[in-house]
Amino acid sequence: MLKCSGAGQVPHCTILLAAITKSEIGMNLRLGLLFLVVASSTSAVSAERPIDVAHSTIRIHVGKAGMFSVAGHEHWVAAPIAEGKMQEATPASISFRVEAAKLKVEEDKTLSADKQAEVQRTMQTQVLESEKFPEITFQSTSVQQSGAEAWQVRGDLTLHGQTHPLTTTVHKQQDKYVGRCELKQTDFGIQPVRVGGGVVKVKDQLEIEFSILSGQ
Repeated sequence: MLKCSGAGQVPHCTILLAAITKSEIGMNLRLGLLFLVVASSTSAVSAERPIDVAHSTIRIHVGKAGMFSVAGHEHWVAAPIAEGKMQEATPASISFRVEAAKLKVEEDKTLSADKQAEVQRTMQTQVLESEKFPEITFQSTSVQQSGAEAWQVRGDLTLHGQTHPLTTTVHKQQDKYVGRCELKQTDFGIQPVRVGGGVVKVKDQLEIEFSILSGQ
């Protein structure tokens, strides 16, 4: 029970109620701010989604060079994504991991089965050294919009045990993010394969194409 006193003056109960009301307002403000912080944090986390690895692709084109490059073979390599995540909302980001041992030279009907197996084995043992360097990773450091449905993505690529910056332009086509970039094998400590004393060799520069789909 609340008792008031102080006839002719501001009742003590009025002062007490004012103090209580002010305290409640302060508490409500603090709770409201806390709610906004938590909600904002939860929203940022929920905006980050896994990459749909079953419907995303990375393909690497390996060219040929040298005096008798016509005698060599160009080929494509599939690099399946093991896992990854991306955030489409600002600040946008993407990261993924590829298991080096899972890279596979795509079938070339001009090669015999033995030759195809040799190319695969050479890539794993001499180029990637996948037992020594089992993972290939990419982590974006910035994503900036460069046009309508286009972004410039910068990040760090770790390959063959070395990490170097990589920049690419990404476009959105329907529900996928697609693009291409280039890198030099020697930048990552990889020596391009040479045959016949170098008259036939793999190009140092690799061309990479990718198509990434966000999961649910």
